Amino acid sequence: MAESRQPNRLARNLLIGLLVLVVLYGLAGFLLLPWWLERTLPEQLNQRMGWQAEVTGISVNPFALSVETLGLSARDSDDEKVVAFDRLSLNLNFFQLVRGIIGFEAIELQEPFIRLDLLEDYSVNFARDWQDNNPTTKETAPDGNESGPPRFYFTGIAIEGGELLFRDYSKAEPAEFRITPLDLSLNDLATWPRDGEDSNYSLQAAIGDETIEWQGDLSVTPLYSRGSLSISGIGFQTLKHFLAPYLPYDLRGGRVSLRSDYELQAGDMLFLATRNGTLSLEDLAVAVNADSEEARLTSGTISVDQIGFDLNAREASVGQVSLDALELALARDETGTIDWLAPLAPEEDGQTTDGESDSRASAGARPFRWSVAGISLSEGRVRWQDRRTETPADLTLEQISLTTGALSHRLDEPVNYQLQANLASGGTLSFDGQLTPKPFTLEAGISGSQVALAAFEPYVQEGANLTIADGTLGVDGNLDLDGQQEPLTGTFSGTAEVAGLALQLRDGNDRLLTWQSLRLAPIEYNVNPARLEIGTVTLTGPEVRVVRASNNVHNLSRIVRSGAGGQSNEAAGDKPGFIFRIGQLMLEQGAIAYTDRSISPAFTTSFDELSGSVTGLSNIPPQQGKVDISGRVSDVATAKFGGTLGALGTDDVSHLKLTMKGLSLPALSPYFGRYIGYGVDSGKLDLDLAYEISGSRIDASNLVVMDRFELGQPVASENAVDAPVALGLALLKDQDGVIEVDLPISGDLSDPDFSLGQVIMRAFVNLLVKAATSPFSMLGSIAEIAGFSSDELGQVSFQPGSVALTEGEPAKLAALADGLLERPELLLNVRGGVAPEADGLALLREELTSGGRKSLSDDEWEAAKQAYLAGERQLPPEALNDLASARGIAVRKVLLDTHKVPADQLFMLDPSRDANVNDDGAVTVQFTLDVR
Repeated sequence: MAESRQPNRLARNLLIGLLVLVVLYGLAGFLLLPWWLERTLPEQLNQRMGWQAEVTGISVNPFALSVETLGLSARDSDDEKVVAFDRLSLNLNFFQLVRGIIGFEAIELQEPFIRLDLLEDYSVNFARDWQDNNPTTKETAPDGNESGPPRFYFTGIAIEGGELLFRDYSKAEPAEFRITPLDLSLNDLATWPRDGEDSNYSLQAAIGDETIEWQGDLSVTPLYSRGSLSISGIGFQTLKHFLAPYLPYDLRGGRVSLRSDYELQAGDMLFLATRNGTLSLEDLAVAVNADSEEARLTSGTISVDQIGFDLNAREASVGQVSLDALELALARDETGTIDWLAPLAPEEDGQTTDGESDSRASAGARPFRWSVAGISLSEGRVRWQDRRTETPADLTLEQISLTTGALSHRLDEPVNYQLQANLASGGTLSFDGQLTPKPFTLEAGISGSQVALAAFEPYVQEGANLTIADGTLGVDGNLDLDGQQEPLTGTFSGTAEVAGLALQLRDGNDRLLTWQSLRLAPIEYNVNPARLEIGTVTLTGPEVRVVRASNNVHNLSRIVRSGAGGQSNEAAGDKPGFIFRIGQLMLEQGAIAYTDRSISPAFTTSFDELSGSVTGLSNIPPQQGKVDISGRVSDVATAKFGGTLGALGTDDVSHLKLTMKGLSLPALSPYFGRYIGYGVDSGKLDLDLAYEISGSRIDASNLVVMDRFELGQPVASENAVDAPVALGLALLKDQDGVIEVDLPISGDLSDPDFSLGQVIMRAFVNLLVKAATSPFSMLGSIAEIAGFSSDELGQVSFQPGSVALTEGEPAKLAALADGLLERPELLLNVRGGVAPEADGLALLREELTSGGRKSLSDDEWEAAKQAYLAGERQLPPEALNDLASARGIAVRKVLLDTHKVPADQLFMLDPSRDANVNDDGAVTVQFTLDVR
């Protein structure tokens, strides 16, 4: 019995001891451990981190191997909360512990709070606090007998309602981001390799409306993860803060959403691949800099799909890039700097040479490959503001639509594209073709219609003093450019038309040039060497208004701005750098209005109904062009302009001829009043002008025919000639009242003082003055036919003491009579005259010889002659007067009776007693001419 009770006592003692141990274990776990943890945890946080921590309570279940901590709150040395949570629950797995694995059945963290500060030196507050409270000690070298890291296993980790306060002090402007709620779920995580067994996880976080979702599978050893990441609604403030060091512009709006599947593995080499990625950027707003008043780049939505990346294969692929309502504004300032490019200008110290960048790019063993399935842009808008021009330019392309084909790292493959746009100022543009980036080639079908030219006025005014009041441009053709070799080559083939053009000077309100349409077809332009060939240029309804101001400056001379003309680089004899050929220029219903305000009253005339053609225009010899244009002058006269043209800009000779018929002379009255002092009452003008032009040298023959030219009222003019112009006109007229003169002129067209019109007018006025001051010189042709000089025609010679004409004088009177008969308005003034000595001696001899009936010795005659010359002997007082009158009457009788000169053209003047004696001893009597 004693032996049987002994084992029972042993068993009982063991049981009691076990119960005591259990009770002690329970007491230690339920009471002692929580008490110790509540005191040790704050102490350790204070000792290791310098934090002041409080714990509401800690409970331990030693049998369930669970710990629950409630209400932890820790504050750092600045008395700011750094870590806190409402509840932390840990539950160990007993069976995992038996297997040598630290296994957690569950870890639950509720309402955690973490404040993470990124400091100015890019360290974080946790590392700073640890280093401040844990002085560095000398590390011991590993002894080589260390076992591997402990094995951990987590059945489930859950974080609910977390909050992460991230404060960034590394930037110029500190910022804070509050991520809440922060939820994490992590299941079946082990720290050792397990074949075919991966943990799964999910993370959800938000910063206001910005959310992050991350889920997938995870393996720690080896590190492997596969899943998806989604970031939604990231606002521009967040992006601006983190991108500020890298983005040279000021981000003012936008929300980014990104989603992608990924696979990550770290082992002997890093493997990273993404696929099925999408990117969405909404309401983007970017300004050039912080001082900009408004955003210069905005968009509705920018979306990218099918984004993929393979780090190992060095390959990135993008699906369709879609841009909606993208608006871009660009500006160029007075110095020529474009606002978007100014922030990108490299600093001198940071510049790298092309060789350096190329060497870095070639350092990789395998080139990076990329591809984009296509780009599409809809409802785009681009605004160009240019303040470099004297008048600021403002051009806007709107409703831009762009689509492209696939693009890739294969830059030698062509990319298809289509582009359409409208100009806000009016007009549409479209481009369709292919583009090869490298080497550069471009094929473009270009079409434009109703493009308002007024929008481009500031650029026209850079070289011309013009305002574009109206006009549209249309173009249709193909442009091909090839940059495979230097220099760039290319061609354009197509047609162009400018319709409804209206130009005026900037400081004027009157139209300078207008036309209905200017059509060029076909156009063939070659970029290098520069060559332009146009088949036909058709100009319909052009109207040019030419005005000569009171300061003698023509409005046309004010078109080209001073200093705008470029210097020619061509040496003498070299071919021009630009070659052009025009097959034919067709002119239809053109008009020119001319006003001259330099004279008073102002002169106005017009050329209209101008039609015709100019063929074979070129600046490359040999070239033989032809001109054939006809029209109307001042609504009544006809005009015709024709001839041949040499190569323009060369010394080739051009022969041109201008004829006008029936121009009303009274219309030219202001010019005649200025130069001859009389207006024009009536008459018509015909011109036949022949020009020979070689380079700038001109030689012209100007046949001027005036019919029934009658002077009007006198006009006071300082420029008028002082001569009897009426007599000159009468001398120039023939018997039909027609004036026909040929005025040859020559000069240098490049001479700014040379004016063809003024030269012609001056030549005519000089001729008129010559006629008025040397009237008999205008009868030179008649005199020459009769064998006399024009000077001899103005006088007649008599035998001394007689009314008998000397030999040949009757023929002279006959020639003079012909001149009078051809010019009925001319009047001949006949003044009889005597030379007292020559005629007196002749009359004395006649008296002494009784008319030749008596003889007279030489001695007697010499004595009588000396007595007469000495005044000792006199003739009858009336003898010389009667002879003078008889001579005038004799001349009048010959002209009137013999040559039938009308009596109303002959006038007798008071006889003269101082007639000249010529070398032959004959007495000459002068005639004068006058006009009715």
